[in-house]
Amino acid sequence: MADPSTYRPAPGTIPTDPGVYKFRDADGRVVYVGKAKNLRARLSNYFQDITQLHPRTRQMVLTAASVEWTVVASEVEALQLEYTWIKRFDPRFNVMYRDDKTYPVLAVSTGERIPRAFFYRGPRRKGVRYFGPYSHAWAVRETIDSLTRVFPMRTCATGVYNRHASLGRPCLLGYIDKCAAPCIGRVDQSEHRKIVDGFVSFMAGNTDKVMRRLTTEMTEASENLEFERAASVRDDLEALKKITEQQAVVLGDGTDADLVAFHTDELEAAVQIFHVRDGRIRGQRGWVVEKAGEQASTEPVVEGQLDPALPELIQQFLVQFYSDAVERERADVRAEEKHIRRRGVDQQSHAQDRATDVVPRAVYVQVQPAAIDEVSNILSELRGGPVDVKVPQRGDKRLLLDTVTRNAQDALKQHKLKRVGDLTARSAALQEIQEALGMEDSPLRIECTDISHIQGTDVVASLVVFEDGLPKKADYRRYRIKEAAGDGHSNDVGSIAEVTRRRFKRYQEDKTANPIEDDTVFADEKVEEHSTDNKRFAYPPQLFIVDGGAPQVAAAQQVFDELGIVDVTLIGLAKRLEEVWVPGENEPVILPRNSEALYLLQHIRDEAHRFAITYHRQQRSKNMRRSELDDVPGLGPARRRDLVKHFGSVKKLKAASVEEISQVKGFGPKLAESVYKHLHRSES
Repeated sequence: MADPSTYRPAPGTIPTDPGVYKFRDADGRVVYVGKAKNLRARLSNYFQDITQLHPRTRQMVLTAASVEWTVVASEVEALQLEYTWIKRFDPRFNVMYRDDKTYPVLAVSTGERIPRAFFYRGPRRKGVRYFGPYSHAWAVRETIDSLTRVFPMRTCATGVYNRHASLGRPCLLGYIDKCAAPCIGRVDQSEHRKIVDGFVSFMAGNTDKVMRRLTTEMTEASENLEFERAASVRDDLEALKKITEQQAVVLGDGTDADLVAFHTDELEAAVQIFHVRDGRIRGQRGWVVEKAGEQASTEPVVEGQLDPALPELIQQFLVQFYSDAVERERADVRAEEKHIRRRGVDQQSHAQDRATDVVPRAVYVQVQPAAIDEVSNILSELRGGPVDVKVPQRGDKRLLLDTVTRNAQDALKQHKLKRVGDLTARSAALQEIQEALGMEDSPLRIECTDISHIQGTDVVASLVVFEDGLPKKADYRRYRIKEAAGDGHSNDVGSIAEVTRRRFKRYQEDKTANPIEDDTVFADEKVEEHSTDNKRFAYPPQLFIVDGGAPQVAAAQQVFDELGIVDVTLIGLAKRLEEVWVPGENEPVILPRNSEALYLLQHIRDEAHRFAITYHRQQRSKNMRRSELDDVPGLGPARRRDLVKHFGSVKKLKAASVEEISQVKGFGPKLAESVYKHLHRSES
């Protein structure tokens, strides 16, 4: 790997103009392309102390061996040139929003001499129009089956088509009038092309014209007493209505728009896009990509807050996605021109209509993209008309964008669970953890603790357990923290020490106790510990993880030393850079960003965080529900519980006399009278 200082440009040689820059490796290959409003300011960020860089950015500058740049006149030109170079060089460190290969689509091979409609999954190809994607494969096949009643175009594969052409008789679909049978010459090429154009036009959203035509045909057939013909057209009309009704109206004003939402963590970003045409959701797409370059941040993504990198992510996505989409449509038009002679002057307007279908009038996003004016100009140029990039604040559009955001959140969660849930991936992750930490055995049991509080109040902790890389929820524990004092960093350190002490003190005591019994509370320290079953921690984990960096690890190690714990490996996982801290080491262990080990550790840490947050919210809700007994002098939580338990409710307690209250264990006449007066103070 190269040292960035060896190829850093001399001070003052980088211009301050807008431009695009390329990092190349030792073999001259472009590894990263970026754009900047001020080249000098942007490039200087890459040549600071590499320990302060995001891991992926650090890997990029160490992989590169040179940097070069091109000055342009404006930021619009910089955006366009950046897209061109990314497409040309395919740099390994750039975010690439390639088509998702998991969604099924309806494809029409418009570039063929005799086009066909078919179900398809996979990368986009020239000469093929795609509609969707659909959520289920059956939805594609059902759509094709319904539409071929009205537009009897070819749906068979090339081999089937050629076989029936040689036999001189159509297939079953030709006999039941769901195919015009161009294979035997029942319709010629131009007539079949008209059927295909109608099919494509209907799928593109031009449904009203077809509906009106069929309604007119049905009425005329009925008036002419052609009842069989009228019934057939009626069935065709019902089939088309079924297709259009499958796409519910989500925006009543007939909006043409795309809604784009991101959900990110420190390493990756999930993006979802909903295509809304005429107020209906026509399609949905999704990607999960690694954050890179200027989108990569050294700051953790705080739950409930938007990622600071979102403006850059949205900017890059909009330019790349719509430029790719328009380029594909133009390639399809060029392919059609090859095979269709009757186009002439009309072809140009048709190509522009296709671009208008791809780029809508409005794009709704979570936050304004960086350089929003330049992005709007590029999209308007691609569409051939104005495009508004907006952030909806309220109403139906805001609610729909929230739905898109939830889809992005779920996509990122499922992406992580898929990797953690795979047996091969889990085995690889455990092996990588063992090698990275120098452990003698694979960590088949891993425990992780996390702290949750609000400015040092209502402090709680969680302890989650994973065995063989999977959560073992029966062994989850949660704690109310008693000893931690202060706030912020010092509070977390003290809380980590307390949880570690309580967990491993429990382990030491359980080693000599009957593992079936469970007293839950220690005699010498009233430990608030809740578990989902009655089993003890009769054996320790191979790996114990604390959420935090060097200070938290040092606090936990001190507890290990006090208790004589030597058979457990201890680490801390810091959120800032996903660093793994080992006790006594000045430098963290950096796991590769795409390693299965890091994914597993992240998943365990996130599960501990979720469990802690859930318990913290429960405790906070309980504390907010104040009782009339809370302010009674000399009455603590234990005696309050005894009173309510004895009388059954506060209402029955208020009806009791001083003598009846004094009969409760631990209550003398003075305290009973104090309780009575407090409950009846409004009556005096």
